[in-house]
Amino acid sequence: MTDYERTVLNHYGLNSPYPTEWPADKDDSDDSDVDLPNTNTNPNSNTSPPKADLRRSRSRYSALERRVSDRRHLVPGAEKTNEGVENLVQKDEPDPLGATDSVVRILRSRGLPVDDDSKLRNRFLLSSTTFSPALFLSQVHSNSSTQSLLQGLDFLSRSIDQKSASLKVLVESNFERFVRAKATIDNVYTEMRNQGAEVESERRGHSRQSSRSNGHLRSSSAGVRSVSPSSQRLGGGKKKNALTKESEYGVQGIKGPLLELSVKAGEVWGPALGGKEREDSLKAVLNSVERYKGVFELAGTIADCIKRKDYELLVEEYHRARRFANDAKDKANAAARDRSPLTDVQIHQIVITARMWADVEEQIQSFKRDVWRKLTAVQPTQSIIDGVQPDEHIEYISILLELGVQDNPIWVWLLSRYDHLKQKIALSSERFKIEVEILRRHLANGEKPSPKTVASHLRSAARQGLRDKAGSMDTVQVIELWERIHASLNSLLAIDGGILGEVVDFWETAQSFIDGKAQKTLPIGIDGQSQKHHQISADGVRELRNGAAELIDLVRENVFSFFADPPIEDISMLFTPIPPTPDTPGSATLSPKVLRDLRFKFDPAHLPPPSPKRGEAWEKFAFWPPYSNSLSGVHYLSRLLVLVGTAASEMAALGAVQNNNALERLRSLVSGARERCVQAVCEAWNKDAENCKVLEDWTRAADRRDVTKMPAFFVAFESSILGGMQKILYISEAMSKAGADDVVTPPPAKLLQMVRSQFVTSLYKALSGMVESAEKSDQCLADEWGHGIDFPAQQIHNTESQGPASHRIDASNRNVRMLLTLSNLQTLRSTLVPQLIGQFETNFSVKLTSETSTIATALSEIEGQLFTTYTTPTITTLRSLVARAIASLDWEPTTHRPVSVRPYIYTALLQLVLLHSDLATTSPALAAPVLSHTLEHLSLALLEAFKARGARARYSLPALMQATLDVEFVAQTLSQYTSDRVSEITSQIYLELDRGTDNDARKRLQDELPEMRAILKRLRESTRGEFACFRKVRPPHAPHAQSGGREREREREK
Repeated sequence: MTDYERTVLNHYGLNSPYPTEWPADKDDSDDSDVDLPNTNTNPNSNTSPPKADLRRSRSRYSALERRVSDRRHLVPGAEKTNEGVENLVQKDEPDPLGATDSVVRILRSRGLPVDDDSKLRNRFLLSSTTFSPALFLSQVHSNSSTQSLLQGLDFLSRSIDQKSASLKVLVESNFERFVRAKATIDNVYTEMRNQGAEVESERRGHSRQSSRSNGHLRSSSAGVRSVSPSSQRLGGGKKKNALTKESEYGVQGIKGPLLELSVKAGEVWGPALGGKEREDSLKAVLNSVERYKGVFELAGTIADCIKRKDYELLVEEYHRARRFANDAKDKANAAARDRSPLTDVQIHQIVITARMWADVEEQIQSFKRDVWRKLTAVQPTQSIIDGVQPDEHIEYISILLELGVQDNPIWVWLLSRYDHLKQKIALSSERFKIEVEILRRHLANGEKPSPKTVASHLRSAARQGLRDKAGSMDTVQVIELWERIHASLNSLLAIDGGILGEVVDFWETAQSFIDGKAQKTLPIGIDGQSQKHHQISADGVRELRNGAAELIDLVRENVFSFFADPPIEDISMLFTPIPPTPDTPGSATLSPKVLRDLRFKFDPAHLPPPSPKRGEAWEKFAFWPPYSNSLSGVHYLSRLLVLVGTAASEMAALGAVQNNNALERLRSLVSGARERCVQAVCEAWNKDAENCKVLEDWTRAADRRDVTKMPAFFVAFESSILGGMQKILYISEAMSKAGADDVVTPPPAKLLQMVRSQFVTSLYKALSGMVESAEKSDQCLADEWGHGIDFPAQQIHNTESQGPASHRIDASNRNVRMLLTLSNLQTLRSTLVPQLIGQFETNFSVKLTSETSTIATALSEIEGQLFTTYTTPTITTLRSLVARAIASLDWEPTTHRPVSVRPYIYTALLQLVLLHSDLATTSPALAAPVLSHTLEHLSLALLEAFKARGARARYSLPALMQATLDVEFVAQTLSQYTSDRVSEITSQIYLELDRGTDNDARKRLQDELPEMRAILKRLRESTRGEFACFRKVRPPHAPHAQSGGREREREREK
């Protein structure tokens, strides 16, 4: 800017040489800017002042002109302060040291903002009261030398002297004028102030004026006195025009008429002028609307897009609105940069665009908040349930990226998904445990299954072709609880439709974002502003990996605690549900099926009672239904462990958990759950082995009439348990997943040994129970079954027990039960138990060498115990019979030659006939061993009786012959049941008889042998019919050969 231009600006008080509008400070002109009219001091005068005096024409730029009477214009460049007060400080002035003609130009060249900061500029101007000499010299004369400063000092001194001399000359030459002007001003002010009031004293003013000796003062006083009469004429009136506060400084008289005039003018011209203004305003508005129609419609279009969920058009319209806003902003910035004024059209455009952009931005911000809320609430599982597309979150993320956001929507959604899954796992697991415990309490407080019910369920293992075999394994309540546990674990651990599947999907989705695959279809936003959100930082990747690992570990902990922890005590969560929120998972509330179950509807004040503590094995297992048998246990636990093993394999396959610690925790989950399941099954197996005796329905087997169905039932039961145990220990169905070997390890030797021990124990207890059931008295058996046992085949209501009449047995006969049990034991020992041992060795890949020997020994002991129990009554009877008969006095014949055996022999043989009859009708295979055993004890009874009699007296020849007939008749009648032990005992009998006689009797006995043989033959022939049951069909020569051999043996012994 040139010096001339700056001078012009300072002269007119302008900021720019090309102003576009009237300066606002020129509107606030004071009294000095207005030409007062020539007022008439006489209020009664009707003379109107000339029109020129009322309104003198003024120049168009009169406000800019400087007047001599206006002191503020005496100084060029004078300005006003911010408060509108005039001062004498110029906007620029020459250097008082004479170095330059513009101080501001020097400061501007040094980079100081003196044009914008008036306070800073005043500190460098000599005419300002805030002038700082030190600051002035440091900035304006920072490069001046000492010589130049000394010259400037001389220049300043001369300037001061010149101004002082000029001012002195001015005062001296115009002193009279100054005095006269001062006196005139004082008199005029006094007259105006006292106008309309009485003049108190004119003398005071006269004496004051006359005291002056100067002629000018006398002249001035005369002038004042000449004005006084007018004041006196107004003295009687009110001070309407006096310059006092009461008369509002002279305007009170005209204020009222002016207000009335203003009101009248408004009434007359207001409508006309207003209508025109409204017309002009409406035309301007219409033109503006037509010109900027697109801008006006943008806000409504965006609102309609949001309402119709037309997100594509919404993004386009938002981009369009942003372009309008950027265009208006660029125009405003360009005008500010170039310091050029904006046209009215541009200003109007900027205002309209700003209002449009504010409205659009408000709608978009509200829409963004709604999209953020939907994004954090949308979850794949819930979306599928509600029929929403599974990739809805991608749509929301795309919208936010298109519109532009500060936070990363991908990261926010992943975090919300993580929080949702974490809460869902915790709440679902807790709810599942409580539901299971509620059902367990109902079962525990219910009635214990009766023996009939237990027998019916245990027999289900032998049922072939049963459509719902699993449903018949246990009671309906127990099966329902097993199904509930399986369904709940499946909803937690299943990959398809389970929470674990959601966790896997979460990690796969996170991995796709980490790898950048999912972002390929996502927009980058306006001018690529959202490109930064496409990348996940290293810290974010680490947090996602840790979050996925935490979710996996949370699933693992909940499943492990369900198997490892005892039943929970606090079930209050069931009747104090969490209030639903948008973040509450759907699984946190009870399922509709559960809500319909009356067992889950109870008063919080009356909770289901805890499970009674009876010392049952199932009380320490939270996953085991009370009173459940081992059949349903191995069936469902094998399925549960398949879920656990498969889930562990899936979790181990995730990249987020591929480290040693995580794999070790997953291995501990599988091994710990397996160990607890094996313990629970072994406890139930042990209990069921004790109850296996109820499997006996005393019905003959269809293929063998000498045994009942008990062996088949027992073998089917044990085989089912072994098969289920094999699935539990090895979890083979979960090994199909790649990498399953890392978490599903082979069973440890500890578990195998536990199963081996329980297998042997179950065999022993089951067989012992069979013997116990057979040995019980009729009354005890009736009490156990709950009613009479006249027709036991009809007491167990199942299809297997309802056989033909020929297969039914009178179970009220204890001997019949023992015989059938002996037959069953023989079948088990010879065939079925070795078959079970082979199955065990095949299933578990072990050799039961020591266990086989133990089982064989136990079976022999059990069988021997029952055999002894069965034969003891008969043997006791025979021993008593023989002892009494031989010890009696009438045993010894009175004749010299006996012709028959004693009656006790017939009685003993009849006892054996009855025994044989029972054996033949019940279990023919046991006839030989039982009769052989009985014959052995009968022979022992004869030996003991003869010893006792021989100890008292020696045998005579008739006695010796009677004893020989008795012994030989028994031996020959029961010859087919004779064993080596019986032959040995018979030999001992003859030796005892020989020892109890003398030589004469011995010699005479030899002579009587042929006759004795004849007697024996006659006796055998005569009793052939009575003792035909003891005969064995042989070739005709066989009996003679056997008899001859026995005789030769006796003769040799004698």
